[in-house]
Amino acid sequence: MTLQKRLAADVKKCGRNRIWLDPNEANEISMANSRFNVRKLIKDGLIIRKAVKMHSRSRVRKNLEAKRKGRHTGIGKRR
Repeated sequence: MTLQKRLAADVKKCGRNRIWLDPNEANEISMANSRFNVRKLIKDGLIIRKAVKMHSRSRVRKNLEAKRKGRHTGIGKRR
């Protein structure tokens, strides 16, 4: 499965962590040993490129709101 994951990452132009291999079709995926076969699996939907994880700013907004109220501004927070 590592070969297939590496090939799929190269075909889809992303990192290995973004590739999802269908666990139910593990033996069919493991039979694929070429880029051509990997492309076929991608077309069939057995190999998917996962979406980029969101980098939420909600924590930052919450902290800024508190700073406007005067929190987190003590002597220990100064440089």
